[in-house]
Amino acid sequence: MPESPLLAVVVIGVVVITLTIAVVGAVGFKLLRSWRELGTDAEQATYTTLHSASLAGKHLRNGLEPAGAAKAGRHLRGLLGCEALAITDVSGLLSWDGAGDEHRGGAIDLAGKVLSTGRTQVFREAVPHDTKLKEAVAAPIRSGSHIVGSVVAYAPRVKPGLVRATGEVADWVAAQVELAELQSSRTLLMEAEVRALRAQISPHFIYNSLNAIASFINTDPAKARDLVLEFADFTRYSFRRHGDFTTVAEELGCIEHYLKLERARFGDRLQVTLAIAPEVLSTVIPFLSLQPLVENAVRHGLDEKEGVGRIAITAQDAGSFVTVTIEDDGVGIEPEHLRSVLAGHSDRDHVGLRNVDSRLRQVYGDDHGLVIDTAPGAGTLITLRVPKSQPRPDLGS
Repeated sequence: MPESPLLAVVVIGVVVITLTIAVVGAVGFKLLRSWRELGTDAEQATYTTLHSASLAGKHLRNGLEPAGAAKAGRHLRGLLGCEALAITDVSGLLSWDGAGDEHRGGAIDLAGKVLSTGRTQVFREAVPHDTKLKEAVAAPIRSGSHIVGSVVAYAPRVKPGLVRATGEVADWVAAQVELAELQSSRTLLMEAEVRALRAQISPHFIYNSLNAIASFINTDPAKARDLVLEFADFTRYSFRRHGDFTTVAEELGCIEHYLKLERARFGDRLQVTLAIAPEVLSTVIPFLSLQPLVENAVRHGLDEKEGVGRIAITAQDAGSFVTVTIEDDGVGIEPEHLRSVLAGHSDRDHVGLRNVDSRLRQVYGDDHGLVIDTAPGAGTLITLRVPKSQPRPDLGS
């Protein structure tokens, strides 16, 4: 039967085609089902809008600047469904996305009219000879009471929906600009806090250190030379110009220099113990956030106490946090006075406490301020918790 092999091939082919169709159909059904799981058409549209806004927002973290505006513009044009989109600041065009790149200059003219009036405007003859860009709507970007830029959307015909949507996009961009300005202000405030801390610490510490060094120049020149090197290392770290953040290891190095200089003054009266978990040494913390607390313990815990004074410094892994404690057995602090210090009403006392507490709250939130347990005659225990997971900041140099 010569026809049998041919018939078998045909049957096998039919089976393979049938299985292929079934597999493709199953995959297609699964994909369709996964899309439907997003919800109704309205819910899907909401998701798409939020996703586009999220993508655009990442590029506006530094405010209105050309590189970020160009990347954000692509997502915002898709959000508006317009033919072209321009973003400007008060000085000129930042970005253009879409058709008619040769008409970028015209966007500046349209934006200028909006910047001068502060009102959203529709232009029916934006680009008369281009059917895709014949009309445009321009909306101002406001930051507080100031107009800082504009969004210009082009379309064959500007309808009321596009006018409203462009205004909303401009308001959304304004919100991103204000967030960027807020972050910049926070950074500047932190820098000012660090400068203020340096100004507070320096006179007292420098005076005592130089006196200690001078006392050894004649009796023990080698020790005096070592103390000069410790002083140089401490001041080099404390007065570095760049970086608002450091690591636990670097901060402990600064504390080591500081304590060697203080031991030159106190001798055996100053006893220090450390318990540092190795895994926390690379944790990022705000610059000069531990040393001022140790200095506070020395100045107010031991300077005013007779006999031996003890300071214990610990840094331990606590899950998603690193917990650091600095404890002294000094004279302690009156709770009411401590509240006044942390509120900023006693600037001359307890150098660094309020400064460090303020900066920790700025960086991590109010839940991460200093926790201070103290009472007159009972010593002082200061605890701070630093999250491990945080954006890696510039550590300075």
